[in-house]
Amino acid sequence: MTSLSQLTALIIIDMQKGMAAHAGPRNNPAAESHIAQLLMRWRANGQPVVHVRHLSLSAGSPFWPGQPGAEFQEPFMPQASEHVVDKHVTDAFSQSGFERWLHQRGIRSLVFAGVSTNMSVEASVRSAACLGFECWVAGDACYTYDRPDMDGTPRSAQDIHQVALANMSGEYAQVLTTAALVQRRGPSRP
Repeated sequence: MTSLSQLTALIIIDMQKGMAAHAGPRNNPAAESHIAQLLMRWRANGQPVVHVRHLSLSAGSPFWPGQPGAEFQEPFMPQASEHVVDKHVTDAFSQSGFERWLHQRGIRSLVFAGVSTNMSVEASVRSAACLGFECWVAGDACYTYDRPDMDGTPRSAQDIHQVALANMSGEYAQVLTTAALVQRRGPSRP
């Protein structure tokens, strides 16, 4: 995996209002600006953009359909030409029709960004790679939250983020910075 193919989809995961309202400590406060850079480049180049949205099956969840938390954050609102994938679990490919949508358009190369690095991003990247897609992760365009490990020891969002990126790197995806991915996408069209 050294260069992006001609047709590469940008996959933006769970950039919903419920994530912006999450109260827990997180890492990478610049993630949203990096996602916006990727989105701007993909749109300028006329490349496919896919917005993944988590819709919870649990009433009372901020991601329950119809709740404000399930809506996309304003900077990441899909345009009419952009595809939206609704998911009910962490993996964007599970029972969503997403794989078929990509195959029908001849898209075999994917760039991932969004939240949470160790949850929906990692789950979706692993599935995509196992399904034969070529995957890249914009490591600085993802973030996660503090949480305890299995022993109850508090773990920082940055540590969890770094481990999740390490889990994906090599076996499932190439992890790059936003700047490196933008450079590989080439200059935007006039």
